[in-house]
Amino acid sequence: MSDEPSIQATNPSEPQASFDDPWKEGLELYFEPFLAFFFPVVHELIDWNRSYESLEQEFQHFVKDSELGKRFTDKLFKVWQQDGEETWILVHIEVQSQEDSSFAERMFVYNYRCFDRYRKPVISLAVLGDERPNWRPSSYGYDLGGCRVGIEFPIAKLIDYEDHWEELDQSQNPFVIVVMAHLKTKATAGQPQQRKQWKWTLVRKLFEQGYSRNDVVELFRLIDWMMTLPDRLEREFRAELRQYQEERQMPYVTSIERLAKEEGIQEGRLETLRETIIDVLRVRFATIPPTMNEMLASLEDGTLFRQLHVQAITISSIEEFQQLLSQHIQADFNNSGS
Repeated sequence: MSDEPSIQATNPSEPQASFDDPWKEGLELYFEPFLAFFFPVVHELIDWNRSYESLEQEFQHFVKDSELGKRFTDKLFKVWQQDGEETWILVHIEVQSQEDSSFAERMFVYNYRCFDRYRKPVISLAVLGDERPNWRPSSYGYDLGGCRVGIEFPIAKLIDYEDHWEELDQSQNPFVIVVMAHLKTKATAGQPQQRKQWKWTLVRKLFEQGYSRNDVVELFRLIDWMMTLPDRLEREFRAELRQYQEERQMPYVTSIERLAKEEGIQEGRLETLRETIIDVLRVRFATIPPTMNEMLASLEDGTLFRQLHVQAITISSIEEFQQLLSQHIQADFNNSGS
């Protein structure tokens, strides 16, 4: 797998949203609900009383080909048909978050390589997560000199579900949570405050719709992974989550303890970075303004601290560094209030 598709943040300090890994993990955890939601015809073909097998490592090995460009979320499963025959159906899934002119060709090549490897029927399915309404690749082939080859494959277009939000909201299918998180992550690019609100809405839905404890923990992890927030808003979100769970005495204490531990570790790392910057400034300029510690304490972005550390080493005066720091504080304030 090569570079992960992500939304480019409009503010350099805003973390990029992640799609590829949450989708892969979601498919691994909720393969049956995924098919039931997006591709019910395929779902009906499979005997779910028998176990299915993910062929992730094998698949990545035999379809690897740099000439086909970037790969996104590809999953391959071995399943059994309802008729009970020991015949494999290999389900190849693509989740594509950016328009790609070679996408249909890649589906064709991967389908053939799966067939060539296993000599079993292959069902190729595509989920298109881009924002282009008219981009709907569903076939690839050519006809030359009387030789005709090609493939047609079912697709699901995520933006089609934007107009059916109420239906999504009422669904009990756990994979719908992944779909909703994807749509709202896309919709709130460059709007961290709105993303935080939607993230909280989706997480609260986990508690209020009667999902099992395991589903709550797993789906929370996928939402949290996908709907990235600036550090300040992320800390606010986790504090609200902890308070919500404690007030309702919900049986998810372990997840709360994990979050608290992560927050403590992160805060320790940030404090170390702050102290390192102060030490560098003192060595270079002997004295620093009394407010410098307070200014650094108001920032909570580890990536920014690493940048400031480099700038503390190279900047020509303490006054310039203080001015630079003031600009970052103002930008952080504007970002968290947007």
